[in-house]
Amino acid sequence: MLNGVDICLPFMYNNGIQKSTICRKDGERPMVHLSDGEWKIMQLLWQQEPWTITKLTAALQQETDWSKHTVITMLNRMVKKGAVRYEEGTRAKLYYSQVKREETAAQETRGFLDKVYAGSLSLMVHAMVSQRHVSREELEEIQAILKKAEEEEG
Repeated sequence: MLNGVDICLPFMYNNGIQKSTICRKDGERPMVHLSDGEWKIMQLLWQQEPWTITKLTAALQQETDWSKHTVITMLNRMVKKGAVRYEEGTRAKLYYSQVKREETAAQETRGFLDKVYAGSLSLMVHAMVSQRHVSREELEEIQAILKKAEEEEG
């Protein structure tokens, strides 16, 4: 925090119109919101780095049918968001993830929890469990997670 105040920055569209404001605590990484398509690219970057545009396009071709130009546009957006960086290679740009998978997934999960379940973890778990069969193994994993959380708190 900067004198007890969160840092708030405007998030702008390319045309200069302010879309929203992004706030974070001082020292905390800014939250990066990824579209479904951007998640597909990030999954590849997190598996192995670096990637060229040509290799990303080929890897995504069957699932998405995206052209090279679509991949370039998405990568440019992701660079502006701070999710991806690139270095000039000898023949092509080399793209790297700029955010950690675990942090990004946790931020996305918190956002989903707040938006859909008003921040209530118990409501979300109830909804998930009531919508499908939960195996004995999954129940044991959940119980172990809850036990660990309880031990860490007390």
